[in-house]
Amino acid sequence: MGVGLCAAITLVLAAGSARGAGDPYPDRWVYVSRGLTHNQDVQDIREIVATASAHGLNGMLLAAGLDGISRWDEARLKRLEEVKRICAEAKVEIIPLGFSVGYGGEALGHNLNLAEGLLVKEALFQVEGNEARLVPDPPVKADNGDFEQFTGDTFAAFGFHDKPGAISFADQQVFHSGRTSLRFQDFGADQYGHARVMAEVTVRPHGHYAFSVWLKTEGLEPTSALLLQVYAGDEALTNLSPSVEPTQDWTRAMLTFNSGEHTKLRLYAGLWGGKAGKLWVDDMQIEEVGLRCVLRRPGTPITVRTEDGATAYEEGKDFERIVDPQLGDFLGNHDDPPIRLLPGSRIKDGDRLRVSFHHAAALGSGQVSLCMSEPELYDLWRKEVPLMDQRLHARKYFLSMDEIRAGGSCAACQARHMTMGEILGDCITKECRIIHEVNPEAKVYIWSDMLDPNHNAHGNYYLVEGDFTGSWQHVPKDLVIACWYYEKREASLRFLSDLGFETLAGAYYDGDTLDNPKGWLEALATSPRARGIMYTTWQDKYGLLAGFGDLVSRNPRPR
Repeated sequence: MGVGLCAAITLVLAAGSARGAGDPYPDRWVYVSRGLTHNQDVQDIREIVATASAHGLNGMLLAAGLDGISRWDEARLKRLEEVKRICAEAKVEIIPLGFSVGYGGEALGHNLNLAEGLLVKEALFQVEGNEARLVPDPPVKADNGDFEQFTGDTFAAFGFHDKPGAISFADQQVFHSGRTSLRFQDFGADQYGHARVMAEVTVRPHGHYAFSVWLKTEGLEPTSALLLQVYAGDEALTNLSPSVEPTQDWTRAMLTFNSGEHTKLRLYAGLWGGKAGKLWVDDMQIEEVGLRCVLRRPGTPITVRTEDGATAYEEGKDFERIVDPQLGDFLGNHDDPPIRLLPGSRIKDGDRLRVSFHHAAALGSGQVSLCMSEPELYDLWRKEVPLMDQRLHARKYFLSMDEIRAGGSCAACQARHMTMGEILGDCITKECRIIHEVNPEAKVYIWSDMLDPNHNAHGNYYLVEGDFTGSWQHVPKDLVIACWYYEKREASLRFLSDLGFETLAGAYYDGDTLDNPKGWLEALATSPRARGIMYTTWQDKYGLLAGFGDLVSRNPRPR
């Protein structure tokens, strides 16, 4: 081989090495949530995709309820075809997002009873005539919940309320009932904008309860700071983000929950991060409730027995089939359905019964988790994936398996004798298998939090009965895991990379600058298995999308 030829080969190899060092991340995405139920959705996507493509992005993670495509009408399918055309012309790949367990997903549209069930043990019911209804056992209340007992601006019986006389006040001019309410204002007097009241209550284990307050607002900013929360020790059981206007007359906010194994709870109502305006709170109540949001599927059996437990009664023989016709109202803002006796029933007027059942419960502003142990869930996904493939021919799928805040408590889960980490891993493995049965070459992505001990893969997690620790040991190793906890980005990327997983960064998160993506790019540069980054907005803020694309293009993937 001549010297000149050797030199030429050397130059070519050197050039290839330089290009390799400067290659962009293969996954440069933008997150878009549009249901394609309106023509405006298509126009929105057209504009977002045009910006993304012009600034170097090559993928759109599309949250459109595609895992429920079997129920789409022709107009919605036609919009999807137009979105496909737009993306194809712009050379932006569509990655369908779906298969959510933590947020119910499209599966609840098929069957509301697929929600995870929380066990109620031996609730007391009393028969009157031909109906049986719950009797609180024992009765429960929030002492001074009507806010009528106070001295100055300090209310009796509560665990605390923030800064009496500075942030919280006894208001005898504005109230929902009685003659007094609790008014919060001047939230800036607390460095965190806290304006809260807390009541301590005693409950029975595995009971079904409703926590409610009446609220009034005036110029409240931000309304998103308003929360109801239920704690057992340091463990947050559940919460509600009530939907209120900045200025609004008295309205009731309520959530239902299960006490689990606990007997002592703390009920909170108020603001976390209040900035301006006023908030009034009155008539703070807790009550035991009955068959509200009762679930009926194989994994959520019901038993009705005599008070001493000696005799079991039969559904369809002693009483009508038990259902809640308002099951879709998972926050529980409706009455309990009764147990209705049938002619010839062995249950008689005046009898006292012990009833065990499972109910659904929502968190936040309506989040409902699915049961990962009910076979019907996987039957539904097996029906949807081929239809998704026919429409999209997607090369990548994204599992929306984040923030699974209930699980392990229904009979279907309990019968498996598995940890929650094993149940979750089995669910994810089945999701991947269902996708690969249709498209063996598909690459599957997933949110990181339920597979990361630095995030949500642990015990004592909301309404979950069990521990997600070790979930990462039970999933396919070819998953690409999308990390999104900014403060733990380096630890999360390192942990998942060391396990052999490829990773992607869910960046941006609706800030006013690109500091978040810059921090992610710095972390990705030290992660050997990182393959991409995504502009992730939950508030439809795309003003920084162009700058994000330019930033990603200027920061290529390290070799």
